[in-house]
This record gives sequence, structure tokens and C-alpha cells, in this order.
Amino acid sequence: MGTSNWGGTNTENQTVHYCFPNNNLSCTKSVKPEAEYMVVYIFVGVTSVFTVFLNLLVIISISHFKQLHTPTNVLILSLAVADLIAGLILMPVQGMKLIEPCWYFGEMFCSIFHLILYGVVTASLGNLIIISVDRFIAVNDPLRYPLKVNNSRIVIFTAINWLFSFIYPLIFVYEILFYPERNHSCVGECVLVAKVEYLILDVFVCFAAPCCVIVSLYVKICVVAHYQAKNMNAVTDKKAKSEKKAAKTLGIVVFVYLLCWMPYYLITLSLGHDENDVLIINIMYWIVCMNSCLNPLIYAMFYRWFRLSAKYILTLKIFQPSSEYFNLFPEEK
Repeated sequence: MGTSNWGGTNTENQTVHYCFPNNNLSCTKSVKPEAEYMVVYIFVGVTSVFTVFLNLLVIISISHFKQLHTPTNVLILSLAVADLIAGLILMPVQGMKLIEPCWYFGEMFCSIFHLILYGVVTASLGNLIIISVDRFIAVNDPLRYPLKVNNSRIVIFTAINWLFSFIYPLIFVYEILFYPERNHSCVGECVLVAKVEYLILDVFVCFAAPCCVIVSLYVKICVVAHYQAKNMNAVTDKKAKSEKKAAKTLGIVVFVYLLCWMPYYLITLSLGHDENDVLIINIMYWIVCMNSCLNPLIYAMFYRWFRLSAKYILTLKIFQPSSEYFNLFPEEK
């Protein structure tokens, strides 16, 4: 991440200004047409607000309604919290970095921003790995799933995941946290320059290894589901179908997440750190952040309980007595 110029390098007709006119070490910036600023900032603002709104619906739904207090939904809740943080902090700041080359928030927040960025996306990835394991157990052994997986165990694994997610990024932000002058070529720049060995480690820890685990688990899920379809009986039919539907929906969430991450890693390893390359990397980061807006839309498309709970929330019915016991699965009456 670093400074960038929206649309490329300066042209002869663009006036060059300094981020901090009174500082001889200040970075430079080019003035853009007001229309560009307006379009980008409106898009960033609307997308960020929409992301926060949708993920709040997910968080309130799972927290409020008793029927949704299941191990799988605890993981969805954890993922929604990560997406909410992305909508509140990461998307607005990353959106500004697309068009505004100057960093006005100080060196400390530059370090904190990168820590939050890597922490949130690592936590999201960890949630997806746990979700994949959860779905594999549910589909592979639906009758004994409640004995193997419960809310307490899921909460413990989720807490460990979040703890690791904010310890691991310290490897990358250590330099700008304690030696900011090594990462800045001028004042008004927020750049994270990672060593090659750190990039290779990150590709393995946050992409290659998780991809292998997640893909292999979902391949096994598909194989088991296919086998069960041929050997279904009346006792296991309803439960197995429910678990396979959940696995399919969350499989789409996983696939979309990896689809958003893949361009970033492929491009990061092949580009340098000049202004055009940094602009492309910033765009890739924005695509990663956009994933936080897509997850609730996937739930809305495939989960009827989310559509019903959102309706109850938006119509303020959750303030009615005993609303936490509303039936979100009317077909099961």
C-alpha cells in the first residue's frame, strides 16, 4: 500500500502541489478535476455505508434471535464483525487512497491502519477455514454433528483465530511501527514495504495453505453429498439436505472470498513499487475490501432466515415482547 495518482502519472496540464507546502520533505500531489473526486468519494461513501448496514443486519439477527444461536451462525457472526470493521474503517480509508496520494493522518495511524487491514482480512480467512471444517463435519456426519460441534467450542476457536489474526500482521507492520522513516521517501506517504521473504511467507500462510485446506474440504463435502444422495433414508434425509444447503451457501462465500484475494497476490508478487504499480495494488486492496459487502448479499440470496430477520429488524418488530423467539423457519412448523 502507498501513495498513488488516480488515473496515472502527471501530465503537462496538471499542476503539482505539495501535501505539506511548508515542509521541504513533503510528497507531491497532482490536482484532479472535482468531478473525479466527487464520483469516487460518493461511490466509496455509499459502498461503505451499505456494507456497514448489511453486516449490522447479520450481527443483530444472529445476536437477537434464539433460533440462530448455532455453531455455524457463530462463525457467520464472527465473519460479519470482520466485514463490519472493513466497512467502517478499511473501505473509507482505502477508498481515499485511490484518489488522494497524500496521507494526512500521521505515522501512528498509518501503522494502525495496516495492522487493522491485515488483522481483519486474516480473521476473515480464519473464519472461512473454520467454516469449511464445520461444514465438512456437518455433511459427513450430520447425526453426530451436535455432539462434535457446539457453541462453546466454536467460540474458543473463533477467539483463537482473532488473537492470531492480530499477532501475525505484526511481522509486516513492525518496520513502519518502530522505524517509520525507513518506509517513507517523503512526508505525507503511508507505505507498507514488506521484505521478499515476508511476502513469500504471507502467500503461503494467507493464500496457498488455506486454499489447499478449504478446496480439499469442499471437494470431500461434494463427494460425501453425492454418496448420501444415493443412500438417503427417511431418518437422515431432512437433516442431510439442510446441512448440504448450508455447505453450498457457505461454499459460495468461500469461493467469492478467494476470488477477491487471488488478483491481489498474483499482482503483488509481479509488481514493483512505483506510483502506477502502487495504484494497481491499491485497487486490488479495494477489491478485497469489497468482499465485505458481498457476503450479506449472498446470505440474502440463499438464506430465508436472513430475509425474515432483516424484515423483523427493519419493521422494528424486534422490540416486541419475546421477539427473540420469533420463528425464522416457518416451513419447520
